[in-house]
Amino acid sequence: MSTEQLFSDSWIDEDTNRALQELTKVLNSENVQPGWYCQRAYAHICLKNYRDAVTDADKALELNANCATAFLRKGIAEYHLKNYSAAKEAFTKGQNIDKTDTTFTIWLKKCEEETEVGEQPDQNEKTPVAEHHTSAPKIRHDWYQTESHVIVTVMIKNAQNNDVRVEFTEQMMNAVVKHPSSDYKLNLSLLHPIVAEQSTFKVLSTKLEIRMKKTEAVRWEKLEGDGILPSVKHFTPDECHKYPSSSHYTRNWDKLVVELKEEEKGEKLEGDAALNKLFQQIYDDGSDEVKRAMNKSFMESAGTVLSTNWTDVGKRKVDVSPSDDMEWKPY
Repeated sequence: MSTEQLFSDSWIDEDTNRALQELTKVLNSENVQPGWYCQRAYAHICLKNYRDAVTDADKALELNANCATAFLRKGIAEYHLKNYSAAKEAFTKGQNIDKTDTTFTIWLKKCEEETEVGEQPDQNEKTPVAEHHTSAPKIRHDWYQTESHVIVTVMIKNAQNNDVRVEFTEQMMNAVVKHPSSDYKLNLSLLHPIVAEQSTFKVLSTKLEIRMKKTEAVRWEKLEGDGILPSVKHFTPDECHKYPSSSHYTRNWDKLVVELKEEEKGEKLEGDAALNKLFQQIYDDGSDEVKRAMNKSFMESAGTVLSTNWTDVGKRKVDVSPSDDMEWKPY
């Protein structure tokens, strides 16, 4: 196995602690390569050792001042340390070296947003700065997913099409809605990549619906990531309870899952979140025929019909049937 393959991002993701140890060994040898420092910086970022990541990125730049990856690693680490000016400087230098990498553009936007928030007047320091910087009051958002899409709903009423702007990139979604008091902004750094060209949005009377096309039919564990592409892992039954860790004790994950499920059952949800939870419970508890019926009806009707009757939907195509406050438009 070559050195590049051995120290790839995916290899580090598999067992970050072991990768960190192996990288440290080779960095103590002769003929040190700047890429090795970049990859150890990546391992430090995964482990949230951000200061160590900055140190390694600087060492890589000492060996190669034009290493775009080193500037990216340094910028991400500085960002998490809340050194936004230093992060912006690193991302800018990296972008000047590699203008084709859109990751720099995404992180520069995040730095600009954090800088703008830091310059706003301090209101007695009683309210912490929200990650999504939503200026307009009493506007919330929620999300759910299907096999092919991730859908974000913004509960904003009576918005006009001309007042809404939504931009998609492979790893980010930016939405701006003009509001009488101040503009509403929602900026998401996504957990997984999306197909930007096939992602759309609809402005309805009661909400803004944003539909992002998945690149793969995988289940998203959460909506946002930290700017580092996660590796999608498929565990076998014998491996599903083993987690690489530097801890000296092991955790009973089965017990933790049971506890979390019990907490979820007792949790009182409202609106779309409650409805989505109900549908998920029906699907989880249903037979194979119920699951097939729900999947087929949902996909063929573009999300407007959800049936559990396989005898009915199994022998016909399910037509689109939008609710009264929605207008169906093919894309």
